[in-house]
Amino acid sequence: MAKSVFYSFHYDRDVHRVQLVRNINSIDGAPSLNGQEWESVRRQNQETVQKWIDSQMNYKKAVIVLIGQETSTRPWVLYEIQRAWSMKKPLLGVRIHGLASMSDGPDRLGGDPFAAANISNIPIFDPTVKSWDGTIDTKATYAALKTRLPNWAEMGRVKASW
Repeated sequence: MAKSVFYSFHYDRDVHRVQLVRNINSIDGAPSLNGQEWESVRRQNQETVQKWIDSQMNYKKAVIVLIGQETSTRPWVLYEIQRAWSMKKPLLGVRIHGLASMSDGPDRLGGDPFAAANISNIPIFDPTVKSWDGTIDTKATYAALKTRLPNWAEMGRVKASW
């Protein structure tokens, strides 16, 4: 499936974690978007933002939702999920709360964004590794993600034809 993917995520909270995912370089994700560019896009009206998302997603083979603590509550993430589903793009989720961001360590587990978008049976993969004391080992989590992401990217679910 997915050597070229669209990454869906909550920009404000998870951009540093997403950069770690992109640095794995095993999958061609959407081009890097800096904060200034995203702020410029999201300040536009809803139709313009939707067109921008659609154009970014159009030629990608799959959509991977990078799931952090607040991802399931973000309106644009939900739009991206529903858009991918309607376009019959393979869709899957990868939990990234176990990666360290630049400003702090790991985050708390977030909800299921596919359930929030009223889509069921989408696979969600979790590379989170915990140490002997139950705390998240961010380095081991990153190593697990690096090893498993290329295989997971092949396991997206597509909306069935009518």
